[in-house]
This record gives sequence, C-alpha cells and structure tokens, in this order.
Amino acid sequence: MNLLSINNLSKSYGAKILFNKISFGINYGEKLALVAKNGSGKTTLFKILKGIEIADEGDAIFRKDITVGFLDQNFTFDESLNIQQLIDTADNKFVRCIKNYDEVIRLSETDSSDQLADRMEAALNEMNLMDAWDYEKNIIEILTRLEIKDTTQIISTLSGGQKKRVALALTLINRPNLLVMDEPTNHLDIDMIEWLENYLQDSSLSILLVTHDRYFLDEVCDKIIEIDNHELYEYKGNFDYYLEKKAEREQIKNSEIDKAKNLYRKEVVWVRKMPKARGTKSKSRVDAFYEIEKKAKQKRIEKKIELTVKMERMGSKIVELHRITKKFPNRVILGEPFTYTFIPGEKIGVVGKNGTGKTTLLNIIQGKEKVDTGKVQLGDTIVFGYYSQAGMLINNDKRIIEIVRDIAEHIPLSNGTSLSASHLLTRFNFPPNVQFSYAHTLSGGEKRRLYLLTVLMKNPNFLILDEPTNDLDIVTLQTLEDFLEEFKGCVLIVSHDRYFIDRLVDHTFVLEGDGSIKDFPGNYTEYRTWKSNQKDEPFPSLEKEMPKLNTKNKENTFLETSNKKHSYKTQRELDELEIEIPKLEKQKQELELQLASGITDYNQIQELSDEAKRINELLDQKSTRWLEIQVEI
Repeated sequence: MNLLSINNLSKSYGAKILFNKISFGINYGEKLALVAKNGSGKTTLFKILKGIEIADEGDAIFRKDITVGFLDQNFTFDESLNIQQLIDTADNKFVRCIKNYDEVIRLSETDSSDQLADRMEAALNEMNLMDAWDYEKNIIEILTRLEIKDTTQIISTLSGGQKKRVALALTLINRPNLLVMDEPTNHLDIDMIEWLENYLQDSSLSILLVTHDRYFLDEVCDKIIEIDNHELYEYKGNFDYYLEKKAEREQIKNSEIDKAKNLYRKEVVWVRKMPKARGTKSKSRVDAFYEIEKKAKQKRIEKKIELTVKMERMGSKIVELHRITKKFPNRVILGEPFTYTFIPGEKIGVVGKNGTGKTTLLNIIQGKEKVDTGKVQLGDTIVFGYYSQAGMLINNDKRIIEIVRDIAEHIPLSNGTSLSASHLLTRFNFPPNVQFSYAHTLSGGEKRRLYLLTVLMKNPNFLILDEPTNDLDIVTLQTLEDFLEEFKGCVLIVSHDRYFIDRLVDHTFVLEGDGSIKDFPGNYTEYRTWKSNQKDEPFPSLEKEMPKLNTKNKENTFLETSNKKHSYKTQRELDELEIEIPKLEKQKQELELQLASGITDYNQIQELSDEAKRINELLDQKSTRWLEIQVEI
C-alpha cells in the first residue's frame, strides 16, 4: 500500500537549483532515510510535504485515509502555555473523535431522537475503530517514556532538549501512519535517542527521516535515498552499503566524463573544419556532438572538504584541574572534588543526560566558569577552539566572504603555506559563486559549517566541541572525523552521535547526575556494554585494561616505548613521564651552564648547586620509573 508518491518534483530559488524532477514513494511499513549535503533541499522538501512551500513542478500525493505526523527540526510553540495545555489543545484525530463522542453523550441527556441515536452509533464505532478509549493511557505512556514528568511546566522555561521531547510527544500521541522527521535526534541525550530508536524499530510506522546519526539511521531505516547534484538516487541497504554504492556511482560518473572529454576534443576539430552545408549524416553527428559537449562540460565529482589548518605549538602544561567542585542553587554539577591533568594528543568524550552539567564542565576547563573550590590552571601556550552548541551570531546582512575576512585575510596552514579567505571557503564547499551571497541565504547546516571554519581559522591546539554533529551533513561529518583523528592537540567532545564519539575518543568522562565525574577507559559503546552487564558492581578501575582502548603515541617522547599494551592508568603515567623527563634534562643543562659561567657569588653558587642536586634526584626517580613501566608484565 503506497502512502506517499513524489512525482517529478522540482524546486529552485532563483539560479540555485535544489532538486530537479525527483521521484520516489513510501509504502506501508517502509522506513526511509534522506541524506544530502547541506543546502541541497532536504528541509525544503519537507516544507513542500507540509504545504508550507510550493514546488516549481511535480506533485507530492499522500494517501487520503492516512494520518501524517511531522517532527520539524525547528518547532514553535505558544511559549505562554504549559505542557498539559499544549496536549489538551492539540488538534489531532483522537481529540476530534473524543470531542464528537462527548458532544453526542451531552446531547443524549435531552434528545432521544432516531437521528441522534444514529449519530451515537457512528461515534461509538469511530471510538472503537480508532481505539480512542485508550487515548489518555497512551498519553501517559508516551510522556513517561520521554521522561516528561511535570506537565505544569511553562514552555518558555524548558531547555532545548525538553522542548524537543514535548514536540516528539505531541507527534507520537497522534499515532500517525506516516512519520516525517527532520533531524529527530538533535537536542536529545543518548538515552532518549536509544529509546526513540527502539520505539521506531518495533513500530509498524512508515517513516521518512533526515538524520546525521549513522547508528540511528542503520537501526531504524531499511532504505536510503540521496539528493546529489539535484538528482535522486536510491540505495536498499544500510549506511555502509550506501557509501560503497555511492563511491561506485561517482567513479563511473567520473569515468564517463573523462571519456566524453576525450571524444569532445576529437569532435570539436571536426565541427570546426566541417563546411556549412551539411548533409543528413553530418547533422546527426552534429547533434551527437552537442550531447557529448554537454556531458564533457560537467564537473567531475571532487573529493570532500579538506580541513587543513595550522595548530599552535603546545607546551608541556596544558590544562590541570585540581580538586574542583561546582554547585548551582538548584543542582550539583561537581559535589565530589575532581582532579585531572590533560596530556597532549588525547581525545576525550563527555557523556551524560541533559542537565548533568556537560556544558558547564566545558566552560570550567576554558576558565569561563568559576569553580566553587579547587583550582584550574591553563598552560601559557593553550589556544582553545570552542565549537558551541548555540553556534555563532551571524550578521545575516553580511556576505559570506566578509564574515571570514573579518577574522583573517590569509590563514596559515600546517605545511607552512597559507590560503586566502576565498580559497579556504572553497575548501569548505563554499564555491566562489556562493561566497558573495548574503548569510541569510545559507541553510542551517551551511551556517554550522561556516561556524566550524571560523573556529579552525584561529589555529587552536585544544578543541572543545559541544554537539558538533547537529545540522552538519554526513559528508562534512566524515571529513571532520578524519581531521580530528590526525589532530595532534587535545580534543574534548560532547556529542549524542554515538558513531562520531565511538570513532574518535580514547576514554570517556561520564556525568551520571550524582555530582561526580567518572573516567571510563573506553568509548561510549564500551561504556554502555559494561553498564548493561554490571548490576551493582563498582565503576571499573582505571588499572583494568579495556578492549579497544586506543592510546596514541605522543610526540617528543623521551625514548621509544615498547609495543606492549599497558593499562589505562599506567599508559597515562608513561605519557606524563615522557613529557617531564625531557623538561628535567633541559633544566639540568641550564643549571650546569650557569655553574660553569664563572659565577663568584657564594650564595648564588650554593643555590644553584642545591637546585641541580634536586633536579638530578628527580630525574633519576622519573627515569627509573620509566624503565620499570617498560619491563612490567
């Protein structure tokens, strides 16, 4: 049974074509994911389905007897209402059915006519057919599952994540036959995403969704459709299958363009030499020539975005947290003193439910938020690159190139060269013909990509990414992942995208809402696996080696370490020793030079000698411990 048919649909804004004559359909029980680069028209397509936008040509036809539920990426509520009032005033098929039944019951108190009896029978049949008797029970179940406990809360007081859950509840309560969702996982914490994932898996709902969450996509959807270069392509399989087939398609496309270019070079010579008077045979060849010319002038499918920027030099001291605590009047972020010393090159994930203090922790590390007790020490060479969940304030009346030039005209790269602002924008998939457009013409995802560019332009050596995957397309995400894997500085990631965080992090800070931060020696999936297998067991000791723990070698090591894998805590100690030992050796050399410089002041000589003795003893201790670690079994 076909629920939705899209037939030769086209949409453009001026010279910008979003999609051209695309067609697809959704049958009962099918679950489709729509993927495309930012700015390709995903949200516009959804607006056409809702009737907010009008297509230039073609049509979108829903089956008449179905209910369609839309979950928008950006939703609006009457902020003055509370959650219960929103539910009570919802206009859905169950509310209409129940209102009709209640009205018939009220009229029956004074009206016993045959006409009303017929209406009563029809209302009862409708209640039974729709199973509307359980509507209130269904509401309670959905609200409970989404952890919406206090329905008296005013909408204006809710966080972004809470509003998203309310929007999701209002959509699911209506029990739609077809669910159309635009980035449903944005603003939800991981626990809530996993619940939604399981709910959609087990339901008979037909689904069309846009998502960047590759785990969510794989678990929920059985088919992927892609808008690429204004055309639509279908892939029956999971995300890995889509990547494989897309690569094959692009390779074939490039080969066809290359062949057309070679043939075009030969044919253009013939066309130029050919006399004006043409016979029938020549005319057909000319017609074929124009087809070849059209194909030859197509652009080859290029590689994805190149993220290459220079990283500022990082000293031995990065960020040190010494027994810090933090409380707010209504909640405790850090009740237990927390101590941590960051080391070069490590990548840490930060997970926890909404409201547990993840963003507060990020601000504390940057020195933007004061702690109640303890101390935060920042290294002199540390340059933070903060990609915040809120994004940057963009002046919509400025051109894209002007926004970048306000930061820098030329940007140094890691290979010693530099790029102009225009060339850097081109690398970030903002071609020259787009760069002089005004910011208000960009899609939400394109604005996030521009924001990422401005963060990296500052050449940070400590990247802090707060929900970086929101609104970014999958192509940009894959490029960002590749860049972060090779990034030599520190990276701290808050993300609900499990694929993203699993691929990158060495270990995970877990905020469980009890006022403490626990350091788990593994990625998010390993943490969830451990948690599901443990009942009342204590949190794993950092001495315990976890599977797949990827502790990377750091630069400027004291000596080449052995290939043997150490426990997480031992590896951290080793990494710190390899930073401290060269530093102590340098101090020792400096003291020896001062003592040999011909100083005659006795007190000064004595001070330098005592300091040299202390450094030697410390160096012996550190070197001995380094050797002990190397021979540990």
